[in-house]
Amino acid sequence: MRMIASLIGATMLTAASPAPRETYVETPGPNGPLKGTMLSPAGSDAPVLLMIPGSGPTDRDGNNPLGVKAASLKLLAEGLAAQGIASVRIDKRGMFASAAAVPDANAVTIDDYATDVHGWVETIRRQTNARCIWVLGHSEGGLVALRAAQSGQGICGLILVSTPGRPLGTVLREQLKANPANAPFLDQADSAISSLEAGKHVDAGTLHPALARLFRPNVQDFLISEMAIDPAKLIGAYKGHVLIVQGDKDIQVGTADAERLKQASPDATLTILPNSNHVLKLVTSDDRMANVATYADPALPLTPEIVPAIAHYVKEAK
Repeated sequence: MRMIASLIGATMLTAASPAPRETYVETPGPNGPLKGTMLSPAGSDAPVLLMIPGSGPTDRDGNNPLGVKAASLKLLAEGLAAQGIASVRIDKRGMFASAAAVPDANAVTIDDYATDVHGWVETIRRQTNARCIWVLGHSEGGLVALRAAQSGQGICGLILVSTPGRPLGTVLREQLKANPANAPFLDQADSAISSLEAGKHVDAGTLHPALARLFRPNVQDFLISEMAIDPAKLIGAYKGHVLIVQGDKDIQVGTADAERLKQASPDATLTILPNSNHVLKLVTSDDRMANVATYADPALPLTPEIVPAIAHYVKEAK
């Protein structure tokens, strides 16, 4: 019996799928290299997906020093590798391991990030011999993916996860109004947003302290570049494959945003994830504090539907 059990155990070990291979990759940036992590399942013909992180100082794993430790992109890469899909997740120019790419991480625009996407797509195709690369953008990263897809070659399609469907100015006004504590300076906020939408800088020194940080001088050029984008117009102009993924417990980007994107691109596939929030974690109540608590917990698994939804779409797209 011991021999039989040993043989069964050996057979199970032999049949198990090899662990995915993790390698560090880079592509040229303006002043220094852009860096990322590739996670490759066994097999040379795996589809390859490039992950673009969200806003602010967010790293390749989906974390940032402002309290987000959910590791959403890292967990997503691991889940997709188990489904036979390779991925490259990256640090944005000027940040983390890509710090040498530009002297000032704030002196960037959406178009700069889109240029980096083109560089990554070319490098990954060359290294993997893939015909094309899928581009996944999370949150603001979805806007970068949409902008990059308007030009350049080698993109299989887009996967837009928790991506705004409205211009940034509209979203900012809504978010500020949602907090009653902001009532005393909403008019000032609206005026500042209108100026930035018109491509004009704002004197942050004249703003309420809460707004002065939001509209600080060193990020105003970036805000102007982002406020000029209407994601619905971009997705409407793109003729490739698009999967829109949105959680119905997302307190930062709502299902209305996803539906606006879908309306602008009728051929896109829209997947609404039940009980999933902005960092792709399971949330079963409407308690805002419970929702926010998941942002700091890397031990929580991703909402169970997201990996199968993305894997199925990528494998079935023709």
